[in-house]
Amino acid sequence: MTSWHCADKLRIPDQLDKQRPAMKPLRLDGLDAFAAVVRAGGFRAAALQRGVSSSALSQAVAALEASLGLRLLHRTTRSLAPTEAGAALFDRLSPALEDIRAAVDGLNRLRDSPSGSLRINAPGPAADHVLCPLAFDFMRAHPGVQVEIISDAALVDIVSQGFDAGVRFGRQVAQDMVAVPIGPPLRYAIVASPAYLAGRDLPATPQDLARHDCIRRRFPKGGLVAWQFEKDGEAVGFEPQGRLTLGSAHQELQAALAGQGVAHLFEEYVRPHLDSGALVELLPEWSPRLPGWFLYYPSRRHPSGAMRAFLAHLRSTR
Repeated sequence: MTSWHCADKLRIPDQLDKQRPAMKPLRLDGLDAFAAVVRAGGFRAAALQRGVSSSALSQAVAALEASLGLRLLHRTTRSLAPTEAGAALFDRLSPALEDIRAAVDGLNRLRDSPSGSLRINAPGPAADHVLCPLAFDFMRAHPGVQVEIISDAALVDIVSQGFDAGVRFGRQVAQDMVAVPIGPPLRYAIVASPAYLAGRDLPATPQDLARHDCIRRRFPKGGLVAWQFEKDGEAVGFEPQGRLTLGSAHQELQAALAGQGVAHLFEEYVRPHLDSGALVELLPEWSPRLPGWFLYYPSRRHPSGAMRAFLAHLRSTR
């Protein structure tokens, strides 16, 4: 009796195992897709970053949820957020995927030249005048590397958004980042077209701009760009007023050339138009030299082979 009772107890777990549905095998690409969607904050943003369709990512995440038997994402028509299970998985998954990428990237050291991808976030002026020329030269020297430059004036978390590096004005970066200068000092120029200035008094001081129609620019998060001036140690801030507000330096330049008012632009944008006479610089003695652009990247993460090669390229151009 006792012997039969013990044997019966030993058989119970086997019976339960047969009743429990087996977990479907997990695919690494599904885990990677899930992490990319969480980092980007949505399927569309993740799809744009990865160069795939939103439906492909959605199917990969749905298959992962089916394999796990758990919902990982709360989805609505306007928002997406990880569930408790999704957040727990993402926290453990992110460093593991980073280790896998580092392991694969380590094979680049065995190649004659690096390969892989390089993603950099940079404001439009930095991308236009500094980063793109550097990237073009770099790509000619390293044909195995794919480069993606996202032009964005907003300050983003480059790690969570999947970027290798970012570019910002001066040294305005977090303390855990390494900052490398990638361009000369900068200078803003106040400009207007001869047609706009015809019949108007030229400003002698920044305060005189209050009598002019200034072309304003708005940051992505809503704030307006303030104009800063300096002469003989005197710093003056100016809040431009005008009928036209735009969202990019290219648009501001077009407006100035069209005679819409006074513009505040980096000298690199307007130099050819100043030389041709299409624009006139105002208050040049009030335009100070400013710090240049800096490339920054995380100090606590080993850069990829493509990133190491790009840093070496930067050092060679100095």
